[in-house]
Parts: sequence; C-alpha cells; structure tokens
Amino acid sequence: MQTVVVGTSGTSAQDVVAVARHDARVELGDDAVVALTAAREIVDALAAKPDPVYGVSTGFGALATRHIGHDLRAQLQRNIVRSHAAGMGPRVEREVVRALMFLRLKTVCSGHTGVRPQVAQTMADVLNAGITPVVHEYGSLGCSGDLAPLSHCALTLMGEGEAEGPDGTVRPAAELLAEHGITPVELREKEGLALLNGTDGMLGMLVLALADLDVLYKSADVTAALSLEALLGTDKVLAPELHAVRPHPGQAAAAANMLAVLAGSGLTGHHQDDAPRVQDAYSVRCAPQVAGAGRDTLAHARTVAERELAAAVDNPVVLPDGRVESNGNFHGAPVAYVLDFLAVAAADLGSIAERRTDRLLDKNRSHGLPPFLADDPGVDSGLMIAQYTQAALVSEMKRLAVPASADSIPSSAMQEDHVSMGWSAARKLRTAVGNLARIIAVELYAATRAVELRAQDPALTPAPASRAVIEAVRKAGVQGPGPDRFLAPDLAAAEAFVREGRLVAAVEPVTGPLA
Repeated sequence: MQTVVVGTSGTSAQDVVAVARHDARVELGDDAVVALTAAREIVDALAAKPDPVYGVSTGFGALATRHIGHDLRAQLQRNIVRSHAAGMGPRVEREVVRALMFLRLKTVCSGHTGVRPQVAQTMADVLNAGITPVVHEYGSLGCSGDLAPLSHCALTLMGEGEAEGPDGTVRPAAELLAEHGITPVELREKEGLALLNGTDGMLGMLVLALADLDVLYKSADVTAALSLEALLGTDKVLAPELHAVRPHPGQAAAAANMLAVLAGSGLTGHHQDDAPRVQDAYSVRCAPQVAGAGRDTLAHARTVAERELAAAVDNPVVLPDGRVESNGNFHGAPVAYVLDFLAVAAADLGSIAERRTDRLLDKNRSHGLPPFLADDPGVDSGLMIAQYTQAALVSEMKRLAVPASADSIPSSAMQEDHVSMGWSAARKLRTAVGNLARIIAVELYAATRAVELRAQDPALTPAPASRAVIEAVRKAGVQGPGPDRFLAPDLAAAEAFVREGRLVAAVEPVTGPLA
C-alpha cells in the first residue's frame, strides 16, 4: 500500500487522489511534528495572557466581541464543532470526505494553525482506519471555508456523531474509534476553529475533477477522431502547421491526439466521393479548438489547485515570529472561479460531442451511413434514443454551467457578508463530470458502430488505433452493429469503459501517450 508523508510544504494532487480514492496510508513527517509543536507553544503562550485573541480567547464570527475565560475555553472549542456540524441532505461521497480530511490535515501540519501534534496524529489515524465521517450535501457557503462539512469531520475526531466504517456500515463514531484503538480528542484553545476553517472540501473536489477531466479530454479526442473517420472527413485540418498559427497549447495537443488516432486510416479524405464537400462541419473541423480551449482551462485550474495545495488556509494563522493574525485567506473565490470555469468548458465539450453523434445518425448528413445506424431502418430504430439521452445530459450540463461563484448570500449577522459558494460550484462540477463521461460514451458507441459499418466495404479500412478501440470496447461488453436490442446495458458498459480510462488505454499502445 502506498504511504503519503504529510510535511510542512503542502501536498500534491497525486497524493490527494491516492488517499481519497486508493486508501493510501498517511504518516506525519518529522518536519510537521516540529512545526506543530512550535506553533502550539505560541498559542499556549498567548492563551495564558489576558489579551483577547480571536479563536483562542474570544467567540467566533459575529460573536467575536466576547472574551472567553480559561474555564470555558475547552467548552468553546467543543461547541463550535457541534453547532457548526449542521449539514443537511444526502451524504457526500466517501472519496470527497477523505480528500477534505486529508487536505485539512495538510494545513494543520503546516504549523500555521496552532493544533497540537496529537490532534494531527488522530486525524491520520482516522484516515488510516478507513473511518469516514458522515458529511451532508448542504451546509457550506465556501467562506469561512467549508465550515459544516469540516465540522462533521471534526465531530468524528471527538467521538461524536456518525461515521462510515471500512465495511461501509454507518455507525456511531465513538464505536468505530474504540474498535480501532483511537482515543477521541479533547480540543483545546483554537483547535476546534482550526479544524473547520478551510477550503478543503472544494479543493478536494477540484483535484478529483482535474484527474477525471484529464482522462475525459483525451477520451473526447479519441471519439472525435472516430467520428471524423466515420463521416469520411479530412484529417488535413489537424496538421501541426495550421495550429501553430494560432498558438494555443491545448488546441495543438488536441489536434495532435486526433491525428495520432487517425494515422493510417483509409476512411479519411473522401470528401469528393459521394456528395462533394469543401469542408467538414464545425463539430468535426473545430474539435481541436473546442477541446483545446477546455484543456487550457484545465491548465489554469491546475495552477490554482497547486497554489492552494501549497497553502495553509486558516483564520487566524500562527506566524513564525509569534504573532497570531486574523486574515481572509479562507475565502474560496480562487477555487470557486475555476470550478465554475471547468463546468463551462465541460458543457461545451459535451455539446460538440453530441452534435457529432447527431450527424452520425442523420442519413442526410452522414454521407452514406444508414439512418440512426439501424440494421433495418423502420423496423429498427438503431441509436435514435441513445442520442435523446445524450441530448438530455448536454442540456443538464448547460444548466450546471451557470456560475455558482457569481452568487453570495450574507451570513453570521452580516459579519460574513460576502461568500464564495465554492462548495456549490464543486458539487455541480462533480455532476457535470459524470455527465460528460456519459456523453462521450454515447459518441463512442455511435462512432465505433459507424466505423464498423464503413469497414464492411473492403476499400475503407479504419486506422489501426480505431481497430484497437473497437476490439477493446467489444471485449468490454459493448456490442456492435445489428438488430435492435436493450441499449441501456451497452451504454452503461461504454460509460465505464470511458470513465475508467480504458478507452485511452486502448489507443495508447498504438498512438503512444496522448497529450
């Protein structure tokens, strides 16, 4: 099993995915323990003084004006966790909860939060035990961070509330901690606040989405190439010199991927064979431009994620010179914006893929393919309703592309009068990413069937990469041309084939690594 060591310098996207999805083991680095100890000494020294310090000896948010005496400070920290664990709605996915727990641990280990080393170790122990707090869909405004989701996680550390065990059963957190020999934490000054006050939920979902979208953009290049081939389009528009004159790096990468898939095809370039065409339709010809713009958006989002992964998001923060200072770094705007940007890009990629699918099914625009790719059109409906499903998914993606970060609802008696809605942006992006995988799967299903129908003519030989895709997808249980059948299982198998990266894995032995 992989082990991820958490130190003072942040973490990587790869480590987040390893912990969230693959249950990598977490250990505290020696530098983290040193930094945690030093920061805690600063907090303890301030706690002993009469001067009010936010989060140490005051209330929270709009109640920060009240000074809290020593006898009530432990209760203050317990109370903030209990009162802020106010989420509602469906449970959030296990991988998301593990990502936000790990990212909060990352910030704690920076030495800027003032949390004791034993609290950080308990966080690592809970992750390693496979205990996942029950976190609910609604409750975060993305400022001050993801308060309610993180509060439900902190509640588990205290041995309160409910959590899911490694067997998938939801039980009282106290029982699960006891079974794994984990002692619940008793929070001291600032620790309750430090466990809640970050952008870890939205950041975790951004990192997971970036990993998924990396696969899906490569997959979309493959399906676009298959559709171009099935439509007897030209690959001349993919020439590197054409994309060099408009030097967007994502566009060049998408064109290169498509060109690699189409290498050796006997289907491309037949514009003049039946109905003369000077140019292919935009959904075919402009595929690299649309996918490329999305790729460049991914690159920007990845830069934001990397900066956030290196950050220590808390309020107040403990500085090396001994100051504990209030700040606004918990505001989720940088993450919220790119989450919304990605939803826009994903919607457009899904939209252009659906247009290619529709073209494959329309006998008036498919250049000789049977209506709806049906075996016996009229008796058979072929893929008519598969395109309906794809269109419904695209329509929802357009709704999901409406920015969440443009909204703000004041809270905490107007103390927190501008919020990011970054958690909401992340939740809708997760839905959009799932929809995009389904949309690409429908294009894959249609394009592979269309290529196989073309290949019935011995003069029309698919590219080696196309043949590799068809062979792999058929082995995965996605059936080829033939009479009508129950389509949903085929579409589900195609979705899994795309989502799990098997489409990309099928072509890369032929094309080399896709960009």
